[in-house]
Amino acid sequence: MRLLACALALATLAAAAPAATHAAKRALVAKAAAPAAITAKKTLRQYTGWVVALDKTSITVEKRGKQPESKVFARDADTSVTGDLAKDVRVTVYWRDENGRATAHRVVVRPAAQAAGAR
Repeated sequence: MRLLACALALATLAAAAPAATHAAKRALVAKAAAPAAITAKKTLRQYTGWVVALDKTSITVEKRGKQPESKVFARDADTSVTGDLAKDVRVTVYWRDENGRATAHRVVVRPAAQAAGAR
């Protein structure tokens, strides 16, 4: 009888051990992922391309090439612009996702490519 009780206790522990281990791993992963998610929201991302549309509240930048891609960025009073921002100029937009919107924090106008013969 005592042997049966020990076997039953051992079987119960063996069944519960993977669940406890899994819960501990899940807690560890969640703890490690939380700072990464917070950091990802704070960091600025870059997007370089050509301005195709521009107004007071937004800027649309297009990457050219075999697979062109456009991205619209929200602008506000805090958006700093370096250079003369206009349509058809090359820019790098430093942006952050804020409440599901790509918001430009800084726009840097890139210098125009010089002609091959000009020096």
